[in-house]
Amino acid sequence: MKRIISSDTLRTNRVPPGQHLTDKWPVLHHGKVHTIQTENWTFKIKGLVEKERSLDFEEFTALPQIEVFSDIHCVTTWSRLNNTWEGVSSTVIKDLVTIKKEAKYVMVEGAGGFTTNLPLDDFFQEDVLFALKHDGQAITAEHGGPVRLVVPRLYFWKSAKWVTGLKFMAENAPGFWEQGGYHMHGDPWIEERYGGR
Repeated sequence: MKRIISSDTLRTNRVPPGQHLTDKWPVLHHGKVHTIQTENWTFKIKGLVEKERSLDFEEFTALPQIEVFSDIHCVTTWSRLNNTWEGVSSTVIKDLVTIKKEAKYVMVEGAGGFTTNLPLDDFFQEDVLFALKHDGQAITAEHGGPVRLVVPRLYFWKSAKWVTGLKFMAENAPGFWEQGGYHMHGDPWIEERYGGR
C-alpha cells in the first residue's frame, strides 16, 4: 500500500494559528449519528461527467487503497497530530469516470443531507482520500464511517462524514456548513473559519 506523508506534517510548527493540541478525537456533528449498513451503501458519481457511475461497498473497497499520515484541524480550535488513514485516494475517481473539462468544483455528498464543496485542485491533492480506517481501526459511525472524506490541508469540516457520492460542478456552491456561515474554502493556516467566499 502506497504511503503518503501530508505536507503539513513537515512544517516546523504544525499547529495553525488559534489552534490547541489534543490527543483525543472529539466527536462533533449536527443532528444524529447516521448508522449505515455497508450492504445498503452506494457511492454515486454524477454531475459533469461523461457517464454517471455507481459502486456498492464491495466494489468501492476493491479499488486501490493508500495510507496517509496527516494532522487534522477542527474549526472549533482543536488539532490532532499524527493520524494514519487508510482508504481510497480521491485521484482514483479519475479512473472511474471522465470528468468534463468545464468541471471546476466538486460537491461531496453524505447521508442526512450533509455536503461540502471543494475546488478540484484541493480535492485531487495526493493526501486526500475516502478513509475506511483511522489508526488501524475501521472508522466508526460517530466519526463518519463507513466512508469518510479526509482533506488534511483544510479545516476538518471539509472532511465530510458518511460519504455517499460526488457531484462535479462548473460553479462553486456552498455545502451544508458553508450555508450556515462557514468559509467557502477553509484553510486553517490563514484562519478561513467563517464568512469568506
